[in-house]
Formats: sequence, C-alpha cells, structure tokens
Amino acid sequence: MKIKTKLFLTLTLLIISSLSFLPCFAQYEPYTQLSLPEGAKARFGKGSINEIAYSPNGSLLAVASSIGVWLYDADTYQELALLLEDSDNFVKLLFSPDGLTLASARKRAVRLWDIATGSLKSTLRGPTGDVWSISFSPDGKTLASGNSDKTVHLWDIATGTLKGELTGHTETVRDVSFSPDGQTLASSSVRDRTVRLWDVMTGTLKATLRGHTDMVRDVSFSPDGQTLATGSQDKTVRLWDVATGTLKGELIGHTWAVISISFSPDGQTLATGSGDKTVRLWDVATGTLKGELTGHTEFVNVVSFSPDGKTLASVGGNLTGMLRLWDVATGTLKSTSNKIRGGSVVSFSPDGQTFVSVSRERTVGLWDVATGTLKSELTGHTGFSYVASFSPDGSLLATGCNEIRMCLWDAATGTLKTTLSGPGAPVLGVSFSSDSTTLAGGSSANTVLLWNVATATVKFELTGHTGIVDDVSFSPDGKTLASGSRDETIRLWDAGTGSFKSTLGEHTGGVWSVSFSPDGTLLASGNSDKTVRLWDVATGTLKSELTGHTYQVRSVSFSPDGRMLASGDGSDTVRLWDVSTGTLKSELTGHAWQSLSVSFSPDGRMLASGGGSGIVRLWDVATGVLKFEFTGHIEGVASVSFSPDGMTLASGSYEGTVLLWDLAPELPRLAADVNRDGTVNIQDLVAVAAAFGE
Repeated sequence: MKIKTKLFLTLTLLIISSLSFLPCFAQYEPYTQLSLPEGAKARFGKGSINEIAYSPNGSLLAVASSIGVWLYDADTYQELALLLEDSDNFVKLLFSPDGLTLASARKRAVRLWDIATGSLKSTLRGPTGDVWSISFSPDGKTLASGNSDKTVHLWDIATGTLKGELTGHTETVRDVSFSPDGQTLASSSVRDRTVRLWDVMTGTLKATLRGHTDMVRDVSFSPDGQTLATGSQDKTVRLWDVATGTLKGELIGHTWAVISISFSPDGQTLATGSGDKTVRLWDVATGTLKGELTGHTEFVNVVSFSPDGKTLASVGGNLTGMLRLWDVATGTLKSTSNKIRGGSVVSFSPDGQTFVSVSRERTVGLWDVATGTLKSELTGHTGFSYVASFSPDGSLLATGCNEIRMCLWDAATGTLKTTLSGPGAPVLGVSFSSDSTTLAGGSSANTVLLWNVATATVKFELTGHTGIVDDVSFSPDGKTLASGSRDETIRLWDAGTGSFKSTLGEHTGGVWSVSFSPDGTLLASGNSDKTVRLWDVATGTLKSELTGHTYQVRSVSFSPDGRMLASGDGSDTVRLWDVSTGTLKSELTGHAWQSLSVSFSPDGRMLASGGGSGIVRLWDVATGVLKFEFTGHIEGVASVSFSPDGMTLASGSYEGTVLLWDLAPELPRLAADVNRDGTVNIQDLVAVAAAFGE
C-alpha cells in the first residue's frame, strides 16, 4: 500500500506541476488552437454569431457563437479566449457593470464566467422553463432572468443561488430590466400584454401596467429611472410613471407595430422603430413628435443611441439588413451600409467611436461612427459547415462558410486562403477533381457549381435539377461529375465543358449521396427510400439494389480497393456491403442517432462516421470494432474526410466549425500520461484516483 500511495502522490505532483504552466488566458494564441477538445489539433471556423457585447470599459468584445463565447481584444481585434458552451441557441450576452463577470444565457440556463481567468464561475438553472432574457442590477450583485415558465428569477451573483421568484405573469416573460437605481425591476410578457413593476428588495409587486391592446414588444427605463416606455404591436408607445405605475402619456403615429425603443442618454428624446419602416423621434416631456426618419425599405427592428446621444443607429429588416446612422440634432442621414444581417444585434462601444454589427457574411463589422466607414472585420465566423473535404494533394481543406461563400483553408497552417462565391444558398456537398484544380458543389438552389481553385472563380453553373442537390462526386479520371438531388435523379455532367451527359433514374426517393468506385465503373447512391443503389456508369443501368436500412441513407463511400461500400442512415447504424455480391458484411452501431457521414481511410483499414449527436467514431473495418470516439462538436457532424496521408481526419458540423483530429501513430508518452492522450492534465489525475487501491 505504501508503494501505491507513493505512486499516487508522485503522479499527482507531476500532473500539478504540468498544470501550473498552463496559462489562465491563452492570449494571442492562434484561434485555431483555443479550447480544443481532446484529440483535436485545430479548429477552422468559429461558429455562427448570435450576440455581441462590449465590456463596460470597452477593452473587450464578446461574441456569442454557436460553439461558445469568443473574447476579443477590442483594440487589436485579437482572439483572447473561447468560453465553451452547450448546443442551445444564445438568447442574451451581458457583462456585469464592473466588467468582471460575463453572463451568457442559453435557453436552459445562464452561465457566469470569470473574465480574468476565462473560467466558469457558476451555472444558474431554474426549476423549470427556458431563459428568455437577463439583466444585471446596477450594483452587479443580482441577475434577473425572465423565463418561459411565466416567472422571473432573481439570482445572487456571488453565490450563484436563487434569491427569489417573482410570479404573476400568465405567459412567457420575454424581457426584464432593472431601473437605474436598482430598486425596481420591470418585466414584460408578449402574450399577456402587461408589464409588471417589482420591488427588488422585497420581491413584491408594485404595479401591473395594463392598457396595450396587443403584445408588448420592448420596454426601456429612462436614464433617471422615473419613466418606463413600452412599445407594442398595437402601434403605440406608452410612457409610465415608475413611482406610481400610472400612465403619463401615449405616443401615437406609427401605422404598424412598434418593435424597438431607445432613450437618449439625457432622457429627453425617445427613438422608436416600427414595422411601418420608419424611425420616429419623440420629445419625452411633451409627448410630441420631433422628427420622422425615413428610408428603410423593411421594418425597423433595432434603434440605438450612441453614448453621447449625437448619433442614432437603426437596422431594418431580414432581407436587406440595412444599417443607417443618423445625426440626431438635424435628423439627417450620416451613412448607410447594406452589409448588415437582417435582425442583427448591434452595439456602440462605450466611448461611442465604434459601432459593431453582424454582417450577412457572418463577420463582425466594426464601423467608425464619425465617418460611417468600416474599420475592421472579425472573420472566421461561419454559417453551417455542411461540408469538409480535403483536396487530393492534401494542401487544401474546403468547407462551407455561409449561404453565399465556400472557404478554402491551408490544411497545414489553418489560415484562410480564399473564399469562393456561392449560389446564394447553402452548399451541401462538395468534391475535388483528382488533380485538385476544380471544386464542385451541390446546393439548395437546385444547382451545381464548379470553381477554378487557382483563380477562385466559377467555371460553370450547372442547371437542370428541380430539387435540392445534396451531393456531388467526380469520377477518378476527373472527366465526369455526378450530382444527386432530391428530385429523385442523378445527373452525369462533362466536367470539362459543363455539358449534360445523362440522367440515372429509377429512384423512388431523393438522392442524398453519390460516390464513384475507385476504378470509375460504378456509382453508388444513398437514397431517401432507404436503399443503396449501384449503377453501371458506362451504360447508366442499375446493377443492384442494397436493402436493409430502416431510414433514409444519408452517406455512401467506397473503400480504396473498391470491394466494400459503407452506408450511413438516419438511425444509429452504419452498414458495410460486399460490392461484388451486394450482401451485407457487417453493421456498426453506436451513434446516438443519425449516421450522417461516412468515409474510409486511405489504407482502407478504418472507417470514420459522423453522427447527429456531434460524435465522430473511428471503426476497425476488418473487425467492426469501435476504435475511438472524438467528442467536441456540439451539433451534428455532416461530413468527415481523411487527409490523403491518413494522419488527419476533418469533421464538419452544423455548428459552423470544422475540427481536425490527429490520427498520427502513437508517440513516446510522458510518465504521468496515464490515459495516453499525449498530454498531462487533470484527467490523468482523475483516472489515477478512480483506480487507486486496485
């Protein structure tokens, strides 16, 4: 026992000494290396953007993405850290007044992060319901959350415990806001058409504000805390006396719903954005209209004053996403931009010199307020990464960036080499030609695009499909391109000229995946009718139909020798087939749900499969035994691709990122690397502790 105890203590000291050298905040480390899951060596893409927020002193910019919260240096725009989260969509991102804590609200919980260390302080999770809104008290000691269970929760920031629960709303609480003195909390429910004022100290209801005849869209306290403004679907804005709960005035003039409201910093002016495509400026004291700002071609969903009150920003619509900056004193338009994503979250920096927004290209744009020009962009944020594919020469990795772009990355360094303009719709499946000079992509616009990789230009746009094109595949000689579509057909194209060659029919469902055999004589298709079909490419005839799947077949892949075919379906099963006989060789089960993608290693010994739960699995093809699981994606893995040397596996996820997994042969291990993952960390200590005494 003494020997075992000594071993345990030695390992513990080794691990602790190793951990002591880890930085609390990985400053200026390449973003591709930040917060990687075990087994991954790089991450391409930062996920899609949901929220943005400046720290109170303006030194940090937080960007909430589909994979977590990215922290940027607001002066250098350098990535500082990635705070990992779970997979629910963000509702709100908010710094505490002292800037030391960041609250990130997702539908099921609120997480509090220590900004100094980047570590999770606590998770606030109520007994029932999802979180729809959050607000810090001015002293930063309390956090209020509005919830789908019709309640408001008050949380103690220091302890992470629930202080109180405010009940009374009859529908989901969509907005909560503290008064500037912190003594009153306003809560609104869209559907019960009321706003409630609460005494924060006692948790008692002070007043229920009734009068709107339709849902309440937005609420805002005046800077002095004496007035509350409420904007409603009933086209009106109401001004309430906070002390008494009585109606002070009603602002009438909009001809459509009032969506957004904002007080000027001095409290004398109220800006309102409406579905009638206008912005109105009101005199708060008299309730009279000061000015009407026109020019938006869609509803105005965001209005926001700069900290000095001299500039007003307004963002319109879901289609145009037009940003307009206005001179408040004169009501004149200072500048416009059509690069803003419709429904975008926007924010002024605390010094009022910079305006930050999210673009339709999924980048964060930083604008100079004085000139209205774009100062910089935070790149790397993408939409869904439906695809990830290595070029045959191994130098490039192609991924989906968003609805209008493809990204080509340097596979060795992780730097973005170029972007390819897309069809205006997501690219769902890609294939490189054998010489790596051409990239083909099928899209949800029912088209196929062929790009010249060297010039980043479109060579051909192939039309003819009447349904979404989910997958494309080049023949081994690069002369023919196959495209599979939900219109229940496969089309063969001349890759050199872009001309149509023939159609492979006889499907009774959409075609989700296509793959050429290594010798180019066969084409496999995975279909929504739960079958796999093998086609003779030369004659266009159906050779065999492989049945047994119980869900639509999402992915098919030939082994390098062409003797075996792998297919994954909408369940948890991957099947391996003997190509010559059409018989089932084995079934690989283990995914929680949906085998979305399959790919053989270059030597044919391993099969990778990506699942709907975000897990990537590596299988031994000869035995059907699961060799390893890679966890780190938080949404489904839509594509997997081996590098040509077989040392790296790329996995693309709906979350908007691609992870590169290290498949290199085992290297000499450190003495304290108990779990043999190549690093010494707390997980090794846990493993030793679990086995201590055995």
